[in-house]
Amino acid sequence: MSRTTVHLLRHGEVHNPDGVLYGRLEGYRLSDRGRLMAQRVADVLHGNGHDIRLVVASPLQRAQETARPTAGAFGLDVGTDERLIEAGNTFEGTTVGSQRAALASPRYWPRYVNPFRPSWGEPYRDQVARMTAAVGDARRRLEAEGGGEALLVSHQLPIWVTRLFLERRPLWHDPRKRQCSLTSLTSLTFAGPRLVGLDYWEPAADLVAGALDLLPGSSGAAVPRAAQDGTGREAQE
Repeated sequence: MSRTTVHLLRHGEVHNPDGVLYGRLEGYRLSDRGRLMAQRVADVLHGNGHDIRLVVASPLQRAQETARPTAGAFGLDVGTDERLIEAGNTFEGTTVGSQRAALASPRYWPRYVNPFRPSWGEPYRDQVARMTAAVGDARRRLEAEGGGEALLVSHQLPIWVTRLFLERRPLWHDPRKRQCSLTSLTSLTFAGPRLVGLDYWEPAADLVAGALDLLPGSSGAAVPRAAQDGTGREAQE
């Protein structure tokens, strides 16, 4: 029985000087630091003898740009899978990510009716369903080739709730405790269709420590303050 590994990679740091919760909005590219992060992942995977045979990314620009260095290192094209896209969120386009006090505004209260679903965005179970389907398709493609590894580039929340589901934990959670830093890898190892291993690692941890992230979770990144202090500065590069 062949073994396969599907790596779920979160994208790198994004150029977001205004601290916008960009969600699925177009036009949000990687910062210079984000590009360094993506290259670091490629260098580590290629330099350490990983057998990457498939690279697929969310259609969003930041995910596509994160995927390209690894695809190039292994002589592959970047595939696109809509199922890997960021979670839908009704706060998209606002600055509540960097201006947390705004969340207390009464105009937002109706969105908090059911935090277990959650009522402000795409249901957690829907995210898990599309992500596990994408993982399953990648695993089957690898199996058809006798094994190997795939890299799927996605976003923090879809990756995190997929991990919670696979570890049989509740999908509802505290966002501050997500273990899914920028350019982190959540690696799923399968023996046939059976999941036999789940590992988390951060090839660019030193770069993350100086990065800005709207939702840093448990990582060392900082929440951007540009939207609050009016500097409009580039994310640290």
